[in-house]
Amino acid sequence: MLTPATGAAGSRIVGLGHFQPEKTLTNDDIAQLVETDDEWIRSRTGIVTRHVADDDTTVADMATAAARHALDDAGVDPAEIDLVIVATATATDRSPNTAGRVAYHLRTGVMPGRSTPEEASELDLRGVVGPAVLDVNVACSGFAHSVGLADQAIRAGSARTAVVIGAEKLTAFTDWTDRSTCILTADGAGAAVLRATDEPGVGPVTWGSEPDLTPAVLIESPADTFAQDGRAVFKWAITRAADRARSVVERSGVSLDEIEVLVAHQANLRIIEPLAKSLGLDSKIVVTDIVESGNTSAASIPLGLSKWWHAGKIPAGVPALLFGFGGGFAWAGQVVETPAR
Repeated sequence: MLTPATGAAGSRIVGLGHFQPEKTLTNDDIAQLVETDDEWIRSRTGIVTRHVADDDTTVADMATAAARHALDDAGVDPAEIDLVIVATATATDRSPNTAGRVAYHLRTGVMPGRSTPEEASELDLRGVVGPAVLDVNVACSGFAHSVGLADQAIRAGSARTAVVIGAEKLTAFTDWTDRSTCILTADGAGAAVLRATDEPGVGPVTWGSEPDLTPAVLIESPADTFAQDGRAVFKWAITRAADRARSVVERSGVSLDEIEVLVAHQANLRIIEPLAKSLGLDSKIVVTDIVESGNTSAASIPLGLSKWWHAGKIPAGVPALLFGFGGGFAWAGQVVETPAR
């Protein structure tokens, strides 16, 4: 008989980190590219500004920076990591995957393929067992999916310390002549460190998809640019999102009244605010990082969570609802306990 998979009772988030490129585009900057203005963009999306990576900055670069921030926050050495999961829909390399590049960079300080021959000769990693490295492409709900996978790996005994990252360079796939989408997109990364624990701080993931909306959010060839049916997405958010989010909370074993923080995918302020009201959470802490960060797809939940956490806007040790939705058309979420300070 095979040995059954057994691990810790659960996991919890012990550190958070984020990274955003320095360059920003304001609504006035966007108005120089397409026919629009600041009032039009704010009234329809809530966005005021967004961060844009330069040509030389990769998804792996941003993911690594966010991971380092989270590891420093948690006081965890990179050598302790036995699982790296990166949620992204905008990585351009097939192999090594983004998680593999991040793991290598965390251990060595350089990226594979970017180090000089002299540097590479000094990196003797023979016999070193590195972490498992997985990329997850579920677009905007990718981070919530990845937290669920990391928690399950820890519960099964396949890992004890995981780094989960959402990272996107969405502007590299943006049609800057399309007013309906170029006003939304932005770049960045957010990360969380999960560790095995006797008292679970991450609730079970609840996930699913909406088959009728599969073509509603796209980045597909030959155009390879972000496109969406904004009306269909908005209609889903208004009519179905709250029910999906309630199912997440119900499975977690807590009540909506106990939720103190809502971190939904930062798709549009006109979606986030009605969702919070439908769930009865509009009087609680509702992360609205989209105002200054735009839509960063899989990065939006961990980016907003980390930024608000480090800014002191989110208290320690309280239940937070993470809820992602978008491309696929997939959705996922879980209730997590915010880290101790």
